Amino acid sequence: MICETKRLYMRELQYSDIDALSLILRDEETMYAYNGAFTERETLDWLERQLARYQKYGFGLWAVILKESGEMIGQCGLTMQPWKNKELLEIGYLFNKKYWHRGYATEAAQACKKYAFETLGADEVCAIIRDTNIPSQMVAERNGMKIIDDNYIKHYRGVDMPHLLYSVKREDLS
Repeated sequence: MICETKRLYMRELQYSDIDALSLILRDEETMYAYNGAFTERETLDWLERQLARYQKYGFGLWAVILKESGEMIGQCGLTMQPWKNKELLEIGYLFNKKYWHRGYATEAAQACKKYAFETLGADEVCAIIRDTNIPSQMVAERNGMKIIDDNYIKHYRGVDMPHLLYSVKREDLS
C-alpha cells in the first residue's frame, strides 16, 4: 500500500488489473479528454508505462482501491510530465465513471499531494489539465491548486489540445 484515506487505498498497478483498467481507458465518455477511448494495445502500453515509472522514479499512477469492496475503481498518482521546457511532478487521476461524483478523485488526489510533500519532499506539485475538462479542474481546485499558466498546446492523437497548469506549493499550505 502506498497511500491510504478513509475510504480508499492506493497500490502499484499490476498486470492482473488490466480488466479494471480497461473499464476506464477503453470507455469513450471517460476518455474524452484524451480524444477517445484507448485500444486494447494502448491500454496495455499505459499499464506498462506505469510499471516502468515505478522502476525509474519509485512512483507513477497507482491503482485506487475501494476499501469496502476491494474493487479497483480508478487510478491516481504522481508522474513526471513535460510542460514547455521542463518536467514537473504531476498528480493525475482517472476513475471508472461508475464512481464519479462521490469525492473519490479529490480524496485520492489529496493523499497524493500529501505523499509528494511528506514522502518525496517535493516543494511543488502540479496538475496539467485539458481546458475542456471541467471536472478534473474542479478536483485540482479542491486540492488547493490554482492556475499558474494557460498557454500550452499538447498535440495528441492528431488534435491540438489547450491545457492549463495548476499548481500548489508546499509553502502555500502553511
